[in-house]
Parts: sequence; structure tokens; C-alpha cells
Amino acid sequence: MTSTPTRPAEHRLVTDPDAPAVFTAGTPVALGRRAAAALSFRNIGAVYVWLLIAVIFSVWAPETFPTATTVKQVLNGNSVAGLVALSVVAPLAARVFDLSVAFTMSLTSVLTAHFLVNAGLGPGTAITLAMTAALLVGVINGIVVVVLRVDSFIATLATGALIQSLITMVTNDSSITGLQLLAKPFSSIAQLDAGGITLPVLYLLLAALAIWFLLEHTATGRRLYATGFNENAARLQGVRTGRLRFMTLVMSALLSGFAGVVFASSVGSGSPTAGTPYLLSAYAAAFVGATQLRAGRFNAWGTVIAVLLLGTGITGLGLATSAQWATSLFTGSVLIVALVLTGGRIALPAVLRRRKSPPAEPVTAPDKEIG
Repeated sequence: MTSTPTRPAEHRLVTDPDAPAVFTAGTPVALGRRAAAALSFRNIGAVYVWLLIAVIFSVWAPETFPTATTVKQVLNGNSVAGLVALSVVAPLAARVFDLSVAFTMSLTSVLTAHFLVNAGLGPGTAITLAMTAALLVGVINGIVVVVLRVDSFIATLATGALIQSLITMVTNDSSITGLQLLAKPFSSIAQLDAGGITLPVLYLLLAALAIWFLLEHTATGRRLYATGFNENAARLQGVRTGRLRFMTLVMSALLSGFAGVVFASSVGSGSPTAGTPYLLSAYAAAFVGATQLRAGRFNAWGTVIAVLLLGTGITGLGLATSAQWATSLFTGSVLIVALVLTGGRIALPAVLRRRKSPPAEPVTAPDKEIG
């Protein structure tokens, strides 16, 4: 007696009216549900808040805000802030705080200016030496945090204090200016534009693309997330968590250092406090970005969206001639509201453990220890 083969559940006709409907992945209904999930407020809530902000300022300042000039101003004016924000994404993904990014940015800004103006070096040599200093900062942070096992929050804050003392020694707390900073080719690093969009916007997109690819499409990225979600479990799976955390601190220092070079090129001077205003906004953007696109994970494109959201509001307030204190009020309010409306889903281990769906892909146990 031969048995009739049964078809998979997704191909059988469901006759029971109480049975849940099952749809294949390629059907219009399934695609519609996936699109609805991708466009849901919980997934891209910051985008809707961003659009709402744009509408509000378009009504508030109709003659100045809804223009192409404003769009260019938002992009150009927030590209450096975006680079600094992206510099903390990889460390946060591995559950590491790097509070020295603002000081590293200031350091490379003044060192580049110092080597160009006071030492008379060429732009290529000056930038190379400044970026070498940034690399050294990352290595020192890695040694203190990973090798000496000092808490990253305290360690990088202390490193930042040391960097600030070096900056004061070099600049005596005065900005370094000179014609060398205003002349090409150094000025072209940040001031060259195409259609009003300057090169730093391209740097921001390339940095976001590189970090997105690293975190989402490489084994190293999966190991970084695994390290951040549960370092002990990742270590038991053979992941060299210390090496990964060390790597993120070096990456953070290099990217924030590059932001300092771009800043010096854009303003034509080396400022000893260049990075100070960017620290809070960088972490605000990173945490708001962690509620977007990849819920519960620090990610590149969510951070870029958050940077532009904050930048749009700040630019709108400036065009509406509002009070100076309104900028800080807006930044803090948007951070709180965005986190509340999206469920407060920041990448903290306790929050992630309460989620029903697994926050990260399981790490396959290798035959030998992997890095």
C-alpha cells in the first residue's frame, strides 16, 4: 500500500477557518507584511520624527527653511558630527565606551595645524603625523582597557584628560591659524564641493558604508555583536573578545582623528576645543540610531539618520531665530522622545535579554580559537 506524499505546510490549502494563515516568502501578502514591518514606526520611528520636524520648521520659517540651501546646510554642517558619531558605533557594539574621541579629534586638529604652520611641513606629512598620533591614542586605550582591564568608561576619560594636557602644551589653549591652512591642497579636503555638497558628506557616507558592511556582512561584525551582548558566552565559543575590543578602540581613534583633520580643513585653523561640542551629540546619535533599522543594535545607518535628525532641528532653530538655549533643549528633548516612542530599545544587555527574538545570530563553535 502506497502512502500519498504530503506537501509542505506552506503549500497546503488551509481549510480550518481557525488555523493561522501561512504565506510563502514570495507572495504579495508576505512581501506586503515585510514592507509594513520595515516601514513601521518601531523600525524607523526617527525618520518619521525627522519628517515631522521638517514640516514644523517649514511652517515656522517658510521663507528660509524649505529650500535646497537648507538641505545642503544640514548635510555639510553635520558631516563632521556624523564622523564622530560613527567613530563610537563599533566600540559600543562590543560594549566599550570611548570617551576620548572628542579629545582625539581636537588633538589631530591642532597637530595638523601645528605641523603645517609652525613646522612648515607639507599637508601629506602633517596629516600622516597627526593620524599616527591618533593611532597611538587608540593603541594606548586598547592597552589600558583590554590588557590592564580598566573599565572603558573610566579609562578613556582618563586618556582624554592626558590628551587635553598635551593639546594645552602644544597650543597654550590658543587656536593655530595660518595661510597654510587656507591654501590648497589642504583646504580642498573639506571645502571642495560638487553642486554645493562638500567632500565631508562623501566621507560620512563612505565611513557609514564601511562600518555597515563590517557589522552586518562579516564574521568579525557578528563576533563584535556577540561580544557586546554576552562577552563570556562569546569567549566560550572561541571568539577572541579582547582582540576585538582592542580593534574597536583603534578604529574609533582613527575615525575621530580623521574628523579632526577634516574640521581643521573646513574652518582653516587648529582648535584646542574642536571636539568638545561633538561628544554628547555623538553618543546621542549612536543611542538613537540603535533604535532604528536594527533594533537593539548599534548600527551605522541608524546613527546617520539620528545625526541628520538632530542637525535638521538645530538648523531649523537657527533659521527661525530662536533663543540660543533652544538648541540644547531641542537635542535633549529629541533624544528622550525618540527613545520613549521607539520603546527605549537601546543595546543594553538587560534589555536585550528581555526581548523575545534573539538579538544576534548564534556564533558557530569553531575547530580552533578565532580572532
